Amino acid sequence: MQSNINIRNKKASFNYEFIEKYTAGIKLTGTEIKSIRLGKASLVDAYCIFIEGELFIRGLNITEYAFGTHNNHEPRQDRKLLLNKRELKKLERKSTEKGLTIVATRLFITDSGWAKVDIALAKGKQEFDKRDVIKKKDLKRDMERVRKF
Repeated sequence: MQSNINIRNKKASFNYEFIEKYTAGIKLTGTEIKSIRLGKASLVDAYCIFIEGELFIRGLNITEYAFGTHNNHEPRQDRKLLLNKRELKKLERKSTEKGLTIVATRLFITDSGWAKVDIALAKGKQEFDKRDVIKKKDLKRDMERVRKF
């Protein structure tokens, strides 16, 4: 099965500094996976929370499946993430520290057809950090232009 679904959260890398990254499975219904395979998902405001020791992703928008019937899903409902217990305990312990959060960075489908999400333990960037990143990116682009000539 060839799949090229790769939905990214571009704002996350700009607004957060990633400390640790994990890949987690998602518990989905039939119409949700069909919508993802069509590329109808958005990670713009997606973040993760712990509810009774389990990790859920909140703010993941999966558009309703066009051919779904009365069994269609809610577009912005919380969805359970699947990680092993050791990773869950480590993430829960670290996410309670001040200034750390868990954000979704990428949604993709594996070669075997499973939907996965890349999440990252992240710390929010300050305004001057964001300006510094933009400045470095502009300098790098200018250096590449000079090298081509």
